[in-house]
Amino acid sequence: MNTRRPAVAWACLASGLFVASLLLAGTDLPAYSHWLHPVALRGASGLPGAMLFNTGAFLLPGIALVLAAQALRPALVGCGWAARIGLTLAQLSALAFALQGALPLDASGQDERAMRLHALAWMLWWIAFVPGALLLAVRARRGAGFAVACLSAAVLVPLLAVLAPVDAWVGLAQRLAFALWLGWWLLAALVLSRVSVSAPGSSPPARR
Repeated sequence: MNTRRPAVAWACLASGLFVASLLLAGTDLPAYSHWLHPVALRGASGLPGAMLFNTGAFLLPGIALVLAAQALRPALVGCGWAARIGLTLAQLSALAFALQGALPLDASGQDERAMRLHALAWMLWWIAFVPGALLLAVRARRGAGFAVACLSAAVLVPLLAVLAPVDAWVGLAQRLAFALWLGWWLLAALVLSRVSVSAPGSSPPARR
């Protein structure tokens, strides 16, 4: 079963939508700074075009990656339950990413419930991703290169998203974390879609 095309297509769509939304973020709000401001601040309720930004930056990319993970499931047959759980956690991370758009911040800062719900979705995004990437690194059977990439992403995403954002670095650090996360998804779509020759029941490569 060829899972590469749909999985890669969904991952590319997610990245493209996110980048396009960021590039257009300052159209109606010149004061918005990619260096200083968190991504979600542009979609805070009450700001012009907030719903459109949240849809393009969070909601649709997250849904696209949920579908990418679903397309990759057949490729992990035979890799064991740990790999499948890892993909499920990565899929949960994508869902939490989408929820950041469905649960926007409040521009006035007075709606504490909205702030808490958005913060919860943001935390679930990286907390679900870390063990998911680690499980896939260990059990996906896609070689040392993919394992190192998973381990690196599992360390760097929370490092950039949680520890690095201080003062003037908050906008840049968060964007680097999101870019690394989206890059991991694209790599995963390319690599996981390859059938593992070590998986039970997998066919040997064709001889020329």
